[in-house]
Amino acid sequence: MPDVTQILSAIAAGDPRAAEQLLPLVYDELRKLASAKLAAERPGQTLQATALVHEAYLRLVGDQHYSGRGHFFAAAAEAMRRILVDAARRKASAKRGGDRERIDLDEVMTRAAGNPDDILAVDEVLEQLAAADPQAAELVKLRFFSGLTGDEAARVLGISPRSADSLWAYARAWMFDRLGG
Repeated sequence: MPDVTQILSAIAAGDPRAAEQLLPLVYDELRKLASAKLAAERPGQTLQATALVHEAYLRLVGDQHYSGRGHFFAAAAEAMRRILVDAARRKASAKRGGDRERIDLDEVMTRAAGNPDDILAVDEVLEQLAAADPQAAELVKLRFFSGLTGDEAARVLGISPRSADSLWAYARAWMFDRLGG
């Protein structure tokens, strides 16, 4: 039976059959590694050890070259960690509204321009913003209603373009939240 290090060298040399020989040799160890990784996760993890092994293995037999068995298993552990982190991020994203459709405030305000009720709603929210942050409200007026770019609006307000960008992001989020976006 060939050694794992020899097979890894063959894979690095481009032998297409070597990858087929590697999985049976390392599967049990990868499965133990995956089980240990999943045991350390919080309850409710939907990823199974077998799926984790297979996804990690697909990532491992790409273009990377391994100096030996230890290097391969260290890379396997890292691949599994990344898979679990990606899964957690997807889950957290969906939990926090990441599965919702993004709507741009510019789009909402453009649609409002054609509907008197929407125009009144935008005006009311802009007045609320002016009470909370007059400079942010002025920036919205300059950018949206006057059609100035961020740099042009920054010059009018006497602030740096970076400050104007930050203020614009804040104002858009503030208004979007109150417009029921």
